[in-house]
Amino acid sequence: MSPRENSNEPETIIAPSVKVEGDFVSEGNVLIEGMVEGSLRTTRDLRVGERARISADVGAANAVVAGEIRGNIVIAERLELEPTAKIYGDVKTKVFIVSSGASVNGRITMDETEERTGKVSRAEKMKTAEPVMEKEAVLASEEKPAKVINTFFTR
Repeated sequence: MSPRENSNEPETIIAPSVKVEGDFVSEGNVLIEGMVEGSLRTTRDLRVGERARISADVGAANAVVAGEIRGNIVIAERLELEPTAKIYGDVKTKVFIVSSGASVNGRITMDETEERTGKVSRAEKMKTAEPVMEKEAVLASEEKPAKVINTFFTR
């Protein structure tokens, strides 16, 4: 692994004067200062600058957002919103940090996966138990262990 791959230094930078349309996929750290429309995915870290405007579904390992995102966000580990961040869409992450002044208009899911917690879900327990009602068993098998917070943050 090169020193650059080991650091948090961005490998790809979308400058303030750049607009990307379509599916953007990266395997390195990404810094967005401009505009992105479509979808945005990286297997590493994402940083969204204060003047950045993203109209896309976003996926990354970790992210720090200071700009605006209009779309659903899936972050594998940690999502941090700085005071100027504006999110319009659903958020799914394990760790969620919100600074005073940031706004979120959407559903926030902080997923506690079975692998991470070591717990057996109710759905798994229901598979081994005799269901009392067939409808109840179907609903239980669709459950996922997650914390869901419906909220709206604003200044």
